Amino acid sequence: MTAAAPDAPSAGPAHRPATSRDIFAIAGPAMLANLTTPLLGIVATAAIGRLGNATLLGGVAMASVIFDCLFWLFGFLRMGTVAFTAQALGAGERGEIRAVLARGLCIAGIIGLLLIALQAPLANTILGMMGGSEGVTAAARSYFVIRLWSAPLVLANYVVLGWLVGQARAGLALCTQIAINVTNMAVTVLLVLILDYGIAGAAIAAIAGEAVGFALGLSIAWLLNGRRLAVPLPDLLDRAKLLHMMAVNRDIMIRTAALITAFLFFVAQGARAGDVTLAANSVLNNFLMISAFFLDGLANAAEQLCGRAYGARNRTAFSSATRLAIGWGFGFAIAVTLVYALGGPQLIDVMTASDEVRRTARDYLWLVTLAPLLGVFAFAYDGVFIGATWARDMRNLMLLSLVIYLAAWYLLQPFGNAGLWGAMLVHYAARGGLQALRYPALLRASFGDRAKAR
Repeated sequence: MTAAAPDAPSAGPAHRPATSRDIFAIAGPAMLANLTTPLLGIVATAAIGRLGNATLLGGVAMASVIFDCLFWLFGFLRMGTVAFTAQALGAGERGEIRAVLARGLCIAGIIGLLLIALQAPLANTILGMMGGSEGVTAAARSYFVIRLWSAPLVLANYVVLGWLVGQARAGLALCTQIAINVTNMAVTVLLVLILDYGIAGAAIAAIAGEAVGFALGLSIAWLLNGRRLAVPLPDLLDRAKLLHMMAVNRDIMIRTAALITAFLFFVAQGARAGDVTLAANSVLNNFLMISAFFLDGLANAAEQLCGRAYGARNRTAFSSATRLAIGWGFGFAIAVTLVYALGGPQLIDVMTASDEVRRTARDYLWLVTLAPLLGVFAFAYDGVFIGATWARDMRNLMLLSLVIYLAAWYLLQPFGNAGLWGAMLVHYAARGGLQALRYPALLRASFGDRAKAR
């Protein structure tokens, strides 16, 4: 690792058409990072499960879902930072790259501290809405009030990881993510299984992992910036850039809230269909998660490459990055679809031992195999729109997709759970299809007909 600033202008992908090598230099590490993340839940579940208390296990499961959704809502800190960093890199603005990091960390710190300050009302409101038993809710509350102290660190890590990916430093971002996950898992085993701290130990482990990741990420940023992180106050508080950042982050947050709403609505409707259907949907959701690991990695590549080309005002590089992200997306989607079609029943058998759940999951497997193909445009164009900071259009199209999803569910209700899965597929198609239709107009508005093409 060198101490030289990473943002010096160079003959990188912003100044030439993007290549598959450029895509996978970012997508590869992102995919690996995505694949390591589920290990956290497995280790925490196994550690708490060995205590032999089903109530504690249910509490951790409930609280983990809460934190997944809560922190996911602030994912704009990572996505927005990728976009602004990549654009500054493409424009050759060295000082702005440091300023983006500083602004992002300030926003993350403010939001994180605000969440801690609202700890009690958040716990009462969210846990009350979950509807768990008294014992499970009490266990979830114990976990929640401890782990929430990690909020400033979690959100700051979103910024640091986004800042690294925005400079195509995906390998360093992967190292930071692995450090977070490994520390979390190791401390979980130590505190829960060896020192017998119970559910509190699992929450403390999450804080420890984020703290180690932030220390490592900030050290990497310090080295990449020539051993300095200070940003002149006028640059940090540049009114126009602050307002632009806040507007983009607001729109991405609203878009994410709409996406979370669709996800939670799906889970709630599955729960109303009975325990067996809920369990079968949970198994099949793992199939969606696996395909998302690959498609999201390609979306990360689109964020960086399109953002950098956008900053350099290079339409050729922007368009080539878009085409490659979509093309490779379909390649991975076809591969995953074939695996699901040929080996899906066997994968279901591995995930559950219940014959009834297995049979129910197989009934809807054919619908799940279509999801990767329908999701290609949704993931790829998410990356493109974020890289270009077309956040307002992204927000509006996601809200429209949510309306289409709910309308599809209403019309497909007579088909039961198959109708619910059909509505989810409609949502995938609507997300990507609407963005694909909007893309040409945004491309012309952003680059014009005489855009730089080198």
